[in-house]
Amino acid sequence: MSEEAVKENPMRRIRIAHVVVHSCAGRPSEIERAVKIIEQLTGQRPSIRRAKRTIRGFGIQRGDPIAVMVTLRREKALAFLQRALEAKDYKLPASCFDETGGFAFGFKDQLELPGTKYDPNLGVIGFDVIVRLERPGFRVARRKRRRSKIGRKHRITRKEAIEWVKKELGVRVLGE
Repeated sequence: MSEEAVKENPMRRIRIAHVVVHSCAGRPSEIERAVKIIEQLTGQRPSIRRAKRTIRGFGIQRGDPIAVMVTLRREKALAFLQRALEAKDYKLPASCFDETGGFAFGFKDQLELPGTKYDPNLGVIGFDVIVRLERPGFRVARRKRRRSKIGRKHRITRKEAIEWVKKELGVRVLGE
């Protein structure tokens, strides 16, 4: 059998499930600025996340808005991820990858992204980019009816995620 005849199983192909852009403003007063900045970066309105419990040491009460996040899918996710990786010079440390096939990295401020202009009214904020990878068939673990587990062979390992990022996105992984 030739190599061309042996085709890859389409159910084993890895793809981007979603990209989450997250910024923890910390203080309720800074949330509006963070919403505007994240909306400018992604082109999508972010949702406001509230504190689950009171933390007196930080002056946070239950229900206070403390973070903003937006979930990007399909073409928007890939386009934003390309911009973010370009800002990182297509280099990521191996410590960014988790055991379930996801990876995350952060920025000190939004000005690191190419094409972003400084607005003195908004200032600067740091944010995280979280990428979740999946294979076809992962929906069985998320759906409401007849939910089931994903088999061990079908899960994405850390090694597979690193190989996919190298091959598909052209990223150099440091410190493997």
